[in-house]
Amino acid sequence: MQTGEVSTDPEALEPDDRRVLPESTFGRGARMLSLPLGAAARAGVGMGRRLLGTPAAEVDASLRDAAAEQLFQVLGELKGGAMKFGQALSLFEAMLPEDLAAPFRERLRKLQDAAPPMPSSRAQAVLRSELGTDWRRMFAEIDLRPAAAASIGQVHRARLADGRPVAIKIQYPGADVALASDLRQIQRLAGAVSPLTGGLDVVALTREFAARISEEVDYTLEGASQQQVSLALAGHPRFVVPAVHVATRRVLVSDWIDGEKLTSLIGKPEEERNRSALDYVTFLFAGPSLAGILHGDPHPGNYLITPDGRLGVVDFGLVSRMPNGLPPAMGRLIRSAVDRDADLMLSGLSDEGFVRGGMDATALLDYLSPFVEPARVEEFAFNREWARSQFARVHGSMGDPVSTQLNIPPEYSLIYRVWMGGIAVLSQLDVRAHFAQVLRDWLPGFADPGAAPAGSTGQGPAAQDGLGSTSA
Repeated sequence: MQTGEVSTDPEALEPDDRRVLPESTFGRGARMLSLPLGAAARAGVGMGRRLLGTPAAEVDASLRDAAAEQLFQVLGELKGGAMKFGQALSLFEAMLPEDLAAPFRERLRKLQDAAPPMPSSRAQAVLRSELGTDWRRMFAEIDLRPAAAASIGQVHRARLADGRPVAIKIQYPGADVALASDLRQIQRLAGAVSPLTGGLDVVALTREFAARISEEVDYTLEGASQQQVSLALAGHPRFVVPAVHVATRRVLVSDWIDGEKLTSLIGKPEEERNRSALDYVTFLFAGPSLAGILHGDPHPGNYLITPDGRLGVVDFGLVSRMPNGLPPAMGRLIRSAVDRDADLMLSGLSDEGFVRGGMDATALLDYLSPFVEPARVEEFAFNREWARSQFARVHGSMGDPVSTQLNIPPEYSLIYRVWMGGIAVLSQLDVRAHFAQVLRDWLPGFADPGAAPAGSTGQGPAAQDGLGSTSA
């Protein structure tokens, strides 16, 4: 996270006052509609250029670049659900074919931790409304230039009266209304937007966002989740979660964490990438056992590599409370797939609600095998080529008897997102990870159907020391 120079001058580098969060359903819908309309217009221009003799490959590359630029501008300016949709796309870009992914990669990646900021006058108005008219007394210093601007809020660096550095997360006015409006619009435009995404199921993504919208826009809930994990992991040698000082519905004040984004690992030496990536995937699976919380947003903008080499974790707006850890049935299902026990796997999937109607067990095992491929070997190489091949395989089989009879039960939807998102990020980072060992340590039922995960006493997070047994 960029620290910047702390300033107490309210006029310092005031963001452009025109960059505000559009709140009306009509206005936001019109901006979203500009995406398919822009695509149609570009298609017409492209046809004209081809008729004039411009090579098709050159025209296609130009159109993809223009589409990527428009997508970034629209989603970044709208923030809210529109930007969250863009962040989800950036998470899975490693699974898209290179000719589709390349123009979008850098622009969409920016959406993970950057967006046009709101004016400081509006930020101060939110602080005054949430913390009282004397809110400045809480802080010795505050930088009114945002350190980061994201989908429903922006972060400012400050110091408490006692000198402790903190991050102040301020929600955009009208973010709750805008988020609900965007999700409705995205679902309506899913068919038109899908060509820009290489075929990702955008409707399924927005259904998940909509189900948790009330939680993400209430920072008191986020603050409670973050503090629970922070206390459970206090002193952990590999993870650090900032402690919460103040949490209201629209303002969250917590410890500041210095560090570089997880994506900064791209291009770093393999040993460094592998070490931090293993921490990342371990945290995703260990959180429920260590703290009773599943962090539900695996995109790399939420993870920092701290100066001392630990993994810093922020943004607990999307979580699932799991006081007893991940469901043991999940571990047993993956184990049966790893062992290629097709009948046991089909029976378990049916019991948990993953299968609708009759299905051939062997065909189902063949279809799902690549999803558990990383768990079948001690060390697995995650990379873009492998991720793309799996996406192409699944996307190409849409409509066959197996894919049409599979279902994600609501209680597993967030777990599924974390699983798939985590694999996508590991593929972006191009790492080798002992994924199977992480599952043995932290996924109940995987190593032994009756065993508890490492670091768990079976009595909830209060009885756990937070250290676990997985080695770095």
